[in-house]
Amino acid sequence: MIRAAVPTDVPALLAMVRELAEYERAAEHALATVQQLHDALFGPHPAVFALIAEEPAVDSATEPGTEPEAVGFALWFRNFSTWTGTHGVSLEDLYVRPHARGGGHGRALLAALAQICEAHGYERFEWWVLDWNEPSIGFYTSLGAEPMDEWTVFRLSGAPLRALAARSTYDGGGAGGTHRGS
Repeated sequence: MIRAAVPTDVPALLAMVRELAEYERAAEHALATVQQLHDALFGPHPAVFALIAEEPAVDSATEPGTEPEAVGFALWFRNFSTWTGTHGVSLEDLYVRPHARGGGHGRALLAALAQICEAHGYERFEWWVLDWNEPSIGFYTSLGAEPMDEWTVFRLSGAPLRALAARSTYDGGGAGGTHRGS
């Protein structure tokens, strides 16, 4: 079952984010806290959203009322294409716990995001995948997704980000400032 995340999901979401970081060989970079993730998803102006994949708890047959287990998630945000003039979906993270892989949860999460695109008239659904992650690449291409080899991803962080910001003449403020995007 796929459903929208609720505030009580944040600890499980963060645990899965850390599991994903471990799988991607970058555990030392998973620094988000429960509070940060909660605020991003459920604060006054959320700009990121999450879907949860659930399975019935292992003991739900013997213990009625047992809560379902979160076995995967998709964390996403809206983007915008100046070419199409519409928003789209950018998938930040897709993760299914190892014991639940092969059960259709990844496909169901992606299908739910495709449904969101269709419901809102979004023209694009995009994400990145590490070039060594062959199982995921194969999965995505089996869905009809196409790699965009002509693009290179850039990132600015840490000291270079601060140095560039110091050169700014923008007077609209930063995060939470008066610019129209906040």
